[in-house]
Amino acid sequence: MALAPRLDLRQSQSLVMTPQLQQAIKLLALSNLEIEAFVAGELEKNPLLEAGGADDFAPPADGVDRAAEQHDLRAETGDADRLIGQGLGAADSPLDVDYGAETFIDDGPGDRVASAAIGSGGMDILSGSGEAPDFDSFANPEQGLQEHLMDQARSALSGMDLTIATQLIGQIDEAGYLEANLLETAHGMGVALYRVEQVLAVIQGFDPTGVGARSLSECLALQAREADRYDPCMAKLLANLDLLAKGALPQLRRICGVDEEDMADMIRELRGYDPKPGLRFSTESAAPVTPDLFVRPTREGWSIEVNSATLPRVLINRTYYVELASGPQDRTSKAWLADCLASANWLVKALDQRQKTIVKVASEIVRQQEDFFRKGVEHLKPLTLKTVADAIQMHESTVSRVTSNKYLSCPRGMYELKYFFTSGVAAASGDGAVSAEAVKSHIKALIAAETPDAILSDDTLVDLLRAKGMDIARRTVAKYREAMGIGSSVQRRRQKALRGQAA
Repeated sequence: MALAPRLDLRQSQSLVMTPQLQQAIKLLALSNLEIEAFVAGELEKNPLLEAGGADDFAPPADGVDRAAEQHDLRAETGDADRLIGQGLGAADSPLDVDYGAETFIDDGPGDRVASAAIGSGGMDILSGSGEAPDFDSFANPEQGLQEHLMDQARSALSGMDLTIATQLIGQIDEAGYLEANLLETAHGMGVALYRVEQVLAVIQGFDPTGVGARSLSECLALQAREADRYDPCMAKLLANLDLLAKGALPQLRRICGVDEEDMADMIRELRGYDPKPGLRFSTESAAPVTPDLFVRPTREGWSIEVNSATLPRVLINRTYYVELASGPQDRTSKAWLADCLASANWLVKALDQRQKTIVKVASEIVRQQEDFFRKGVEHLKPLTLKTVADAIQMHESTVSRVTSNKYLSCPRGMYELKYFFTSGVAAASGDGAVSAEAVKSHIKALIAAETPDAILSDDTLVDLLRAKGMDIARRTVAKYREAMGIGSSVQRRRQKALRGQAA
């Protein structure tokens, strides 16, 4: 066959992921707080964007600034002059800030100080005639564990002993346990081992009691000595905590040489000790979960609203655009300004589309799980992403992104949107299915109601669940029970026996 050049005409389809499309997909998976951080970055980069308040006018339905986008907005065609002639620049408020106006909103404590100084000539704060802001209230007043220990070490030790104490305190974890190897520490600092042990003994006498221990038994022993309860029997009990965890009370009584009454008293004493004394000085606080959606019952059904308090509003400053476009520009400046306007319009439209998509998905979830919102978790139905995607005519991956990192607040509490998507368990009647979360709720309720003399085994739980219409296997009950952190029937019997001994 002869080789020769030729021209072919072919038609094909391909999906091109533009940068804007990739960014829009990324916005769907972000929570409102993450969106706020993203928008803050865009406000810094794009001079045409400005943050809108609750009283600002609402953007168009599709989020696009039609007034600024109705022309190609190129300086050489005179479009900027045409915009000025149309009077579009007067639609926005001026950029000058009136610090004396009542509607002025400051951004933070520093702005409040500045405005107070401007309004009073700066004399109130300096002279003390006015009430100055308390800047200490913005700092973290809590003291960490290591700072608390170092304050005690400076008053009790000095010289090389203080240096050793600093090294040891730096290796105490947040629970109060020492993670250092004393021999390696002594070798690294070039001191004798006995001196490191002496400094550790001093640290173990600091507040809180039990700090600096290397094991749970040592931590409890330090607290027992502080309470003057560390006798030979208590020492033997602390040396055999593994038997106590297993509930081997007869064996422990033989080892300690005490009767049932003394053993119960010792166990009651141990329950009063703190196994993690350092946590009371923990400065880390769990960040509160902020809901992205609010669901409230109404006469017509359910009201679904986006949390506008955490959802930033973005507006396009047309006045500033007209001012820039009407000035002298070169080709690079024109291209940069056009890119800024296109990026601003896209961001406003993408945020509006994101909000509509979230409300659409949440509305379908509420419709599918209406029994849950009205009656409780026992009536939660099995639901998949595909079911919701087919109902609202969207792709399954879109629903997955929308439900990621989003929380819903309703009269029953705060729930992640992913919570409503659970697998199903076949009903005993063969008609329909029951949600796995509903089964877990029933298991938890049955175990919570059991008595010490009637502990429910997994087989008994299976029979009780089948009586309620849930066809479930014993291994599934064990899996759900372990997932909820509930021990087996043997472990629960031992725990209740220990509680009975300590009561």
